[in-house]
Amino acid sequence: MKFFNKLARDEQGATAIEYGLIAALIAVAAITAMQSLGTELSTTFDTVKTTMSATNSGA
Repeated sequence: MKFFNKLARDEQGATAIEYGLIAALIAVAAITAMQSLGTELSTTFDTVKTTMSATNSGA
């Protein structure tokens, strides 16, 4: 019976789950931010490419 009482009071598993949830939330936020940044970079590079192509065609 002591084993079950000790097991019921043990909070190490709950703490590990909380840390796991925090890590998952941070990962989702990072992925979302990186996807947004990737889209912005792609647009910027396309603009630079178009401008350079237009400049080379006129020269």
